[in-house]
Amino acid sequence: MEKLQLDGVEACVFDAYGTLFDFNSAALAARDVLGDDWLRLSELWRQKQLQYTWLRGLAGRHADFWQVTGDALDFSLATLNIDQPGLRERLMDLYLHLGTYPEVVETLRQLKAAGMKLAILSNGTPAMLAAVVSSSGLDDVFDAVLSVEDVGVFKPHPAVYRLAADTLQVAPAAICFLSSNGWDAYSAKAFGFRVLWCNRFGQAAERIPATPDGEIEDLAALPPIVLPALPATTM
Repeated sequence: MEKLQLDGVEACVFDAYGTLFDFNSAALAARDVLGDDWLRLSELWRQKQLQYTWLRGLAGRHADFWQVTGDALDFSLATLNIDQPGLRERLMDLYLHLGTYPEVVETLRQLKAAGMKLAILSNGTPAMLAAVVSSSGLDDVFDAVLSVEDVGVFKPHPAVYRLAADTLQVAPAAICFLSSNGWDAYSAKAFGFRVLWCNRFGQAAERIPATPDGEIEDLAALPPIVLPALPATTM
């Protein structure tokens, strides 16, 4: 198998939801009320959340990710005919305390210890990101936690990706961007980042420009790829 190695990487920039933080964990935590509907709700909630960011971007009607997340939840609850007192408020609060995927904390701390610059680049609002980073015990890990609210448009607009390069003062070609969302990974590569698609969910390849530099199953594979002192992984 061919070895995957990205040389000259000075910073790793991560999407938040689905890459670092498990968006399914909110509905799962309310399984006592949702029962077997928890996964259906979670999947529809996430689908509509992303759709609303794209539709608002195309229409030029930006609203922050907290409103979009709430609107998507309202649609999903209505579609599935779920009407439980207090459930909406509970789920929205749970979204501020999403769990991380199992390998995330160790991987981030390994990269940090090696001197790698680390950042989040997310559709989330500053308040949403501050809450989930804090609840995960990662306050001391990131050099920057960047929200699209700084540019007023959602991903995949190039201005969002440019925000990371400008803030970190690192050339796009020296940034390794990681996302579990194929559309996000491909769009970040089209902008000019080095990109690893963290394909957690076994998705098919996108048919949009441009192809990421590599694909990994989870973030545990990342350190050997971007840290020269570690043996490279194989693909």
